[in-house]
Amino acid sequence: MSVKIDPSGRRSIQVEVEVPGTPEQVWEAIATGAGVSSWFVPTEMEGRVGGIMTCHFAPGMDSKATITSWDPPHRLTADSESFCPGGPTVATEWTVEARSGGTCVVRVVHSLFASTGDWDDQLEGTESGWPAFFRILRLYLTHFRGQDCAMFMATGFGSGSLSKVWEKMNGSLGLSDAPVGQKHQTGAGAPGLSGTVEASHGGNHPFKLLLLDQPAPGAVVLNACPMGEDQVYLSTAFYLYGKGAAEAAKKNEPLWKAWMTEHFGAAPRGDQRVKSAATK
Repeated sequence: MSVKIDPSGRRSIQVEVEVPGTPEQVWEAIATGAGVSSWFVPTEMEGRVGGIMTCHFAPGMDSKATITSWDPPHRLTADSESFCPGGPTVATEWTVEARSGGTCVVRVVHSLFASTGDWDDQLEGTESGWPAFFRILRLYLTHFRGQDCAMFMATGFGSGSLSKVWEKMNGSLGLSDAPVGQKHQTGAGAPGLSGTVEASHGGNHPFKLLLLDQPAPGAVVLNACPMGEDQVYLSTAFYLYGKGAAEAAKKNEPLWKAWMTEHFGAAPRGDQRVKSAATK
């Protein structure tokens, strides 16, 4: 992964995923508030040029973008605030391209103009974070398309190296040696869940994705993001679907938030660094 640099000074990254569905079905998932909330974070969206898209990553951590072009079901663009105060505006382009066999390619491009590489780390971090969310998008469109979603997230901060904090999180949930395709159930000391490991990724932005049976049909993604030399931002994001989703989320959200706080401590409220990590 790397930042593409144009002679004009435009710096950009691109990520794409192939998902099932028609362009209209995929557009519903990426270009409406209810759709985006079903695989990313709770979102409100005004579908028009000049409309505002607001993503709620955590209390006090909202990201707003203004839609600059709107061409359903194929393309939209939006401008948003910088990764950090005083930085350049970030332009984002979403496209949906139909493929044979009833699938579409979803592509996102983030770009900014800068004369130096001061923001390249943030661009690369954003690039490395999309694959986990795109896997949730694929699961949603494959198994739960059009169903109501109840989403919640529990976050925390760990001290130490990324590898050690990530291993502590996985070990505490009994996931350290759980390979892709294996059914897993948490044991004593952790909130209950059961499901199949769909994906596991290491590197600088490790994540693990499970397709859930309990506490309700859906998905959970665990991920970690380094925040300097000795701090790691951690999150567990649950996406529960169907008639019992809201009740299950209401019951389980306080359990997971308490567990994360007990094991890792709460993430600083409104910390810009945490916001940057959450958007990666």
